[in-house]
Amino acid sequence: MAGSYCRVETRGRILIVTITRPDVMNALHRPANLELEAVFDGFARDPDLWVAIITGAGDRAFCAGNDLKYQAAGNDTTMPPTGFGGLTARFDLMKPVIAAVNGIALGGGFEIALACDLIVAARGANFGLPEPHVGLAATAGGLLRLAQQIPTKKAAEIILTARRVPAAEGEALGFVNALADTPAETLPAALALADRLLAGSPMAVRAAKELMLRAQDGDDLATLYARQRTYPAVRALYDSADRVEGPRAFAEKRKPVWTGR
Repeated sequence: MAGSYCRVETRGRILIVTITRPDVMNALHRPANLELEAVFDGFARDPDLWVAIITGAGDRAFCAGNDLKYQAAGNDTTMPPTGFGGLTARFDLMKPVIAAVNGIALGGGFEIALACDLIVAARGANFGLPEPHVGLAATAGGLLRLAQQIPTKKAAEIILTARRVPAAEGEALGFVNALADTPAETLPAALALADRLLAGSPMAVRAAKELMLRAQDGDDLATLYARQRTYPAVRALYDSADRVEGPRAFAEKRKPVWTGR
């Protein structure tokens, strides 16, 4: 299915979202952000979709961030409630999302990638938060997430100097999970990673993601440990058919048939 600013397709349990504004390096303006918000709203609601991948059209850019020409023309640039790309402020999505970074990921594009759970990047891709050079700040989560995900001094250098980070360095720093040799190989690599996620119960994956995110909230370990089963995704796992199916399949020496329910 093609929208005005993105293309959406499904492969089994996987949703693939491709930003289709290659003429502006897949930069996003308000209409594109609203369209992506609607797409990820649908993904969150659909019980048959378990993993999402977001990528960019072409081989030059994943997303070059905010469409500055659109902004400079005086257009409305209000962010949707779920943030840039419909993802950066979406804090209640426990389904995993993979960024397939096929080219540059700058500003809001880097912020989208950082908001995803996993990042696969082409070796020629690079990342950066160039906002200081245009009198802005990366307030769609980039400053917060990068400082969480890599060592503080490294984050400070990247943020304050606004330099670009090659994909291989991103892997060394820990915010890139895997490298693909070419832009064309990025999506297949992301799909292979998604297949690995699908080998587990989607209910268990969501519970694991929620607990991992809760661990970043700052509560002490004893408090988090005591509250584990009170969180929504964890409660859903323990009430699910998947929780019964997993041990049964193990005992019967067969692959489990997950239902996500």
